[in-house]
Formats: sequence, C-alpha cells, structure tokens
Amino acid sequence: MKLALLSESPADELAVLVLAEAVLGEPIHRVQPHLRARGWPNVAQVLPPIIRHLHFRTEAEGLIVVVDSDDSVVHTEEHEADGYFHPHCRLCQLRAVFRRTIKKLPPARGRERVLRCVGLAVPAIEAWYLCGTDSSVSEAAWIQGQKKGYQPYTRAELKERVYGTSRPSLQHEIDCALREVQRHRANPRRLEADFPGGFGALARDLRDMKKMARAAPRPD
Repeated sequence: MKLALLSESPADELAVLVLAEAVLGEPIHRVQPHLRARGWPNVAQVLPPIIRHLHFRTEAEGLIVVVDSDDSVVHTEEHEADGYFHPHCRLCQLRAVFRRTIKKLPPARGRERVLRCVGLAVPAIEAWYLCGTDSSVSEAAWIQGQKKGYQPYTRAELKERVYGTSRPSLQHEIDCALREVQRHRANPRRLEADFPGGFGALARDLRDMKKMARAAPRPD
C-alpha cells in the first residue's frame, strides 16, 4: 500500500512503519509528506496541509498519524461510540482534524479521499517498545494511575528503560526503537491487548483502510 506517516520524530515514524506493516501483513510503499512535525501540538497544526498535499499531489492511499498521549486523556472504548468526541483526547482531536479537512476536498487522483489511521501511544511510544518485556507497562496501568492520582512510571523512566538514557541521540533512538519493534513484526496482537485504546485503534483503522482501499474502484 502507498501510505504516508506522520509522528513526533523520525525515529517514531520508522518504528510505526514496522508496526503498521505487521498489522497489514504487507509492505508499505512510503509516501513522504511535504511537511514534518516536531512534537505535539505541531502534529495537529501541520496535519491539514499535509492531508491536502497528499490528496491533490500524491498517489497516497492513506495517512498514518501517531502521537504520544503524555498526560492527556487516554482514548478508550467509550470514545468509539458514534458521535462521541472527547475534547481532551488527542486521538479524538486528530480524527476531528481529518473530518474537517477531508469534507472540503473534491475527489482527486481517482479516489474520494486519503484514508486515515490514527494511533495514540500511552503515555509515550516507548511504552509500546517495552511491550512484551516489561509487564508493568500498559494502558491499564497508566489509566489506573490517572484515576488514583499517581504515575506508575514517568516518560523519562520509559526512555531510560528503552535507551539506557533519558536523552538519547537520534541515531541511538532509531536503533533501539527498531530493535524493540522487531519482536512484534510477526504478531502485533500483544500490543493490541496491552494498549487497546491507542494501538488497538490504530490497528482497526489500518485493517479498515486495507479493506476500503481494496474495494475502491480504480481509474481506467
């Protein structure tokens, strides 16, 4: 599939690419957006022009967007109800940006729209990297801590566990991220089980996108 990726750093995007290929069960032909993002809220700010660029100027079938939740509201099953929108959930916010942007665009390049896939790493993407090796790290543990007013671990601690430092160089970050996500290449179901709101939503979007892309009529 021809897909673009947008996340908070180049290292995140490379790791998400591996995970997305694992969910789809096929390689991704990456389409580069014309803009890059550096952290939240810059992702949300550059998302509309990126969607328009991909729609009118590329053959991209979809756009994958993944951000960290940090201390914001965790996306849960309740948020999946029809018409539900949580103003403090970053995944809900990004989906809303997609809706507002796409509804204004006419069909282009033989397709109605660029399909969207959105994921939320709770509280940071390093938690996904630790899945399967550190059972104390999960969405359930983070949500429980939020309810009781404490953090079961900090984002700096997650970085220390993954990289051996809270301030890794970009290359070290990439090397460690790719090493960790390789464990999920054959089967990402553990990530879906431990991170059902953020990674589970991304996986569902990816599978739905694959079905829609395959069903869409192709131009002659």
